[in-house]
Amino acid sequence: MKKFTSAIFLLLALSACAPLAFFANGSGSNYRGYKSDFGTFVASSNVNAFCLSPALRLAIWDFEGFFGKKVIMNSGYRSPSHNLKVGGAGNSYHVKCMAADIFIPGVSKRKMIAFAKRNKLIGGLGCYPNRNFIHIDVRKRPKGYKKPVTFGGC
Repeated sequence: MKKFTSAIFLLLALSACAPLAFFANGSGSNYRGYKSDFGTFVASSNVNAFCLSPALRLAIWDFEGFFGKKVIMNSGYRSPSHNLKVGGAGNSYHVKCMAADIFIPGVSKRKMIAFAKRNKLIGGLGCYPNRNFIHIDVRKRPKGYKKPVTFGGC
């Protein structure tokens, strides 16, 4: 009995370490037409989901675990030339593998913004009007900031 109790305790302890993102749903008609690239759904074949910092990957998993649905990345890593071509900022965190533009089918942008604002992993947040996605990055917050640096309509 003691071994059984120890085994159950160990399983429960280890399951607490598994990100809830592993249980996020990425099936159904809302995900039709999107492909998975390195474990992340992407909006097009031009989106690079390979170069994501560990902190950014954790932030994305946090969104997936909280909402119970997979994130779709609209933009991930950008080369400096691609970043310039799409009008990205000169010091863009996309170029540093530390930013992603994301949305979640069936989750309102308003709810995603609210979650990002209280998420300690998010350092920067962009909320572009008339777009279906938000920008998140994992920059270090300036000293004294309790919420992410916001821009782009937040």
